[in-house]
Amino acid sequence: MTARDNDRWIEETFHPHWRVRLKADKVLHEVKTEHQHLVIFENETWGRVLMLDGVCQLTTSDEFVYHEMMAHVPLMALNKPKRVLVVGGGDGGVLREVLKHPSIERATLCEIDRSVVDLSLEHYPEIAGGALDDPRSDLVIADGLKYVAETKEKFDAIIVDSSEPIGPSAVLHTPEFFGDCKRALKEGGVLVTQNGLPFLFPDHLEGTTRAFGALFKHVRPYLCTQPCYFGGPFALNWASDDKSLGEIGHKKLARRQERRDIKTRYWTPEVHTAAFALPAYVQVVVDMALAPAPKKKPKATRKPRAKAAKS
Repeated sequence: MTARDNDRWIEETFHPHWRVRLKADKVLHEVKTEHQHLVIFENETWGRVLMLDGVCQLTTSDEFVYHEMMAHVPLMALNKPKRVLVVGGGDGGVLREVLKHPSIERATLCEIDRSVVDLSLEHYPEIAGGALDDPRSDLVIADGLKYVAETKEKFDAIIVDSSEPIGPSAVLHTPEFFGDCKRALKEGGVLVTQNGLPFLFPDHLEGTTRAFGALFKHVRPYLCTQPCYFGGPFALNWASDDKSLGEIGHKKLARRQERRDIKTRYWTPEVHTAAFALPAYVQVVVDMALAPAPKKKPKATRKPRAKAAKS
């Protein structure tokens, strides 16, 4: 038996009609937790890889793309964000980027699965980058659905860093959850969530956009290029009642970046504004989701026939 015969390839199973496999040069940890199947392995191209329930969640090679776009698009749009809630994101990457903003007083990370946090700190601590030790951070191990429904806090921004709408994360893609998020936002706050691959799963983007549109005055999906999420541009979704936040120009964003002294590898003021320019096939999905429901025509009523006179 050759070494090649012993190679293990781990398959992403989320896509119903095609498969992508990643070579596991070394499996570092694999476990069926209370909530999901988790595997962490090394790959020569992608670095260290985390997969949950057969879906690639992050790699140490390109994690900065997703985490920067999740955090800086909403927070750079806000003047001085102070309180931020991150739902999911137990690896700490979004929290790391949130805490780059000097105005942040408290950033709460609500993660349902403690093992995700512990294993992330063990196998790729550079992703959190010490964020969980920052005195401004608050780690809560709880069901994000329940936490948002019950919290009395008000947040400038809520960032939903969930996995795909399967397993324990499915509830974090529902209108009921988004409604609770709105209640927990300060006036004019911003809600951002991941929205998957619109080329392969347009229903995911359409459903979230429709739910956002029923709750908020302004909904603006945006895109990034995430190499490890195979299947085209990756969508995130933005909702706020303050239209001006989604229309800030790149020059103002550049001034904010300089003033806050935030260093990034993907996000730039120009990328920020350009991310909201959607390809036509994505815009069609968004327009369909935000179109007003057609009014039902009243049913025609028939006049009763006059009875014939008896002879």
